[in-house]
Amino acid sequence: MAGGTTTPGQSVTSRILSILAVFEDSPAPRSLSEISTASGLPHSTTHRLLGELEEWGAVQKDARGRYQIGLRLWELGQHAGRQLRDVARPFLQDLFGLTRETVHIAIRDGAEVLYIDRVYGTRRVPQASRVGGRLPMHATAVGRAMLAFEEDWVRDAVLVSDLAQRTEFTKTDPALIGKDLERIRAQGFAIASEEVRLGSCSIAVPVFDGEGHVVAALGMVLPTSRAHQLEHNLPILLGTAERIQSGIARVPASTLRNEVLHRRPAR
Repeated sequence: MAGGTTTPGQSVTSRILSILAVFEDSPAPRSLSEISTASGLPHSTTHRLLGELEEWGAVQKDARGRYQIGLRLWELGQHAGRQLRDVARPFLQDLFGLTRETVHIAIRDGAEVLYIDRVYGTRRVPQASRVGGRLPMHATAVGRAMLAFEEDWVRDAVLVSDLAQRTEFTKTDPALIGKDLERIRAQGFAIASEEVRLGSCSIAVPVFDGEGHVVAALGMVLPTSRAHQLEHNLPILLGTAERIQSGIARVPASTLRNEVLHRRPAR
């Protein structure tokens, strides 16, 4: 076994990544023992690697000695998807300013959506994700808004994967989702209600690049008590998506492709 790890042949890089992956699902501070258990690494190895990560700034300790993601790693992460986020940010802020609703933009990463920016409204809405968070494509409005306009092989790969049941309302039947995607392609927008978290619903529209490829989706979240208002916001969502698309057209194609189009295949 390499370096005292419980996994034969595991490299130093793999061990460090397994420690950082502990924070992927939740940014909450973790104790040394919790990180050791979750990463599958011996206590001594975890302690040594955390010390090195802390010295570099990838993790930091809170007042109780628990570890959390460090500012330097956060700063480094801000460079990911920066061109698209920078283009979309002023339009996202305008959209929030006009509606006062929680709005976000997401891209596809495999069979999941990755939220790259969000502006929170003051009205209380149950939040299912955060900036940098991921959710399954099939269960979200932004995910289905993108999936409906993806290539056939991408849709097929997602629909034959394990479709997680996040709530009792999550659609997991590939045939039903396929029909929903056809409807989304025809009408140009997607709606999801309580499929990821109870109490919230959302509407989303696709965002295309200059060549007609879907690169992102723009969405809005409301409490389910106001679900009847979702489509009232469709014109302004579509208008904002068009403005983002105009901004994207000015980004060098090679740069945007590196950020968005060269994503991992659907898992």
